[in-house]
Amino acid sequence: MNTKLVQGSAAQVATEILAVVVVDAGEKDKPNAQVLSSDQAIQAAAKELLAGAEVTGKLGETTLLHRPQGLAAKRLLLVGGGKAKSFSTVELRKAVGTAVRFLKPKSLRSLAFAVPEIATGPADAVRASVEGAFVGNFDPDVYKSDRKDQRVEEITLVAASGDKSALETAVSEGRIIGESQNFTRTLVNEPGNRMTPTMLAERAQKMAQEVGLKCEVYGAEKIKALKMGAFWSVAQGSDEPPALIVLTYEPQGAPAKPVLGLVGKGITFDSGGISIKPSDGMEKMKYDMAGGATMLGAMRAIALLKPKVKVISIVLATENMPSGKAQKPGDVQIAMSGKSIEIINTDAEGRLVLADGLHYARQLGATHLVDAATLTGAIVVALGYANAGVFANDDAWYEQFQQALKRSGEKMWRMPLDAEYLDMIRSNIADIMNTGGRWGGASTAAMFLKEFVEDTPWLHLDIAGTAWMEDNKSWIAKGPSGIAVRSLIELARQVADGANGKK
Repeated sequence: MNTKLVQGSAAQVATEILAVVVVDAGEKDKPNAQVLSSDQAIQAAAKELLAGAEVTGKLGETTLLHRPQGLAAKRLLLVGGGKAKSFSTVELRKAVGTAVRFLKPKSLRSLAFAVPEIATGPADAVRASVEGAFVGNFDPDVYKSDRKDQRVEEITLVAASGDKSALETAVSEGRIIGESQNFTRTLVNEPGNRMTPTMLAERAQKMAQEVGLKCEVYGAEKIKALKMGAFWSVAQGSDEPPALIVLTYEPQGAPAKPVLGLVGKGITFDSGGISIKPSDGMEKMKYDMAGGATMLGAMRAIALLKPKVKVISIVLATENMPSGKAQKPGDVQIAMSGKSIEIINTDAEGRLVLADGLHYARQLGATHLVDAATLTGAIVVALGYANAGVFANDDAWYEQFQQALKRSGEKMWRMPLDAEYLDMIRSNIADIMNTGGRWGGASTAAMFLKEFVEDTPWLHLDIAGTAWMEDNKSWIAKGPSGIAVRSLIELARQVADGANGKK
């Protein structure tokens, strides 16, 4: 999608359709829809519609006006942005995504968007608008034989104020972030037969070459040589070879420390192994590599945005399959760190591959760690589909991530890591078990991972409930969401700013 920036009056922009945000400035049960634009011509064109009950400003609401008087646009689209008092970049992304998705089934392939003023400034508003447009433009129906190309091909951002150079930078950054989130979504969307570990590694290598990242891909022999017994225990059951993917971003002039380590679970299909899953819904388990795809999307954006901080990313890609070679419940595996693990449930495989990935990231010099994984159904029970779960062993590192979340607008909630959860995974025959039973499953899984990071500041993102949109929304299609990509980008930029003495 082409992106253009225009400064001045949105009313004077000649376009097939001009989209503007409408918010509800009223009290409870008394909507008072208002256009988020100081342009008098736009306000006048929308006045009659706003005077009635047809337009409320509810988030995702759309109302189309043909031949609006006083505007150069042929059509005026009013897009609901929710309550005026809480309107921010979060709602702005959704409003722009809604506008784009409104156009997609129609014959219109371009639009202009009147960027509203927000508290954090015009550059933030422009960047969020571009991000929302790219996210809204994605659809998962790539294998339909009768698929119609309904992509919006161009969006013109109309900003009433702001420094031109800063706004152009915001457009560029928004495009990089939006495209990187969609890159992750594209990987997650692929079925297991078209996204094997080898194929995922090839996609990573191609992306790395395009953006200037160092990429190394290792197979089974290297995994065994590194004594990654936990990772190999999952991979051994599949006929598809595993892939250990290592991406490195090291910009010139970056300080020696800190080094950010991003580790992603890349289970390209999860049958559950010998502890096989129920058949109902198993087709969705192609998304079990979403954590790894998240790290690849984040690394793509980091390489293009160029923060002054070294970043190492490790994606552990394999299938989890039942076969005569597969590990069995009751087996004991030795992780790369030397810890012994009793396998209670072979469907608790994500923590096994991450255990070796986190340890390896520390060996490669990572001083601060983040992992992302569709790790547990328990996190969905705890938080539903609204929030990802965050676990941390270091309060300062978590607070820094909280600041990144405020910038990204992604919803995540901190979960407990009390010592009692470690007691629940102690084994009689080995150091730890790979599951602690039904209760507190998200926390026992996180506590398992904590055993492999020791005192390194670490964050664990359990994205099992948020990596896949269960329903179509007005601003995003059903399917992969690309959750956490934006937050990891913001975290890397914050770490870089702190390391280089910037506020």
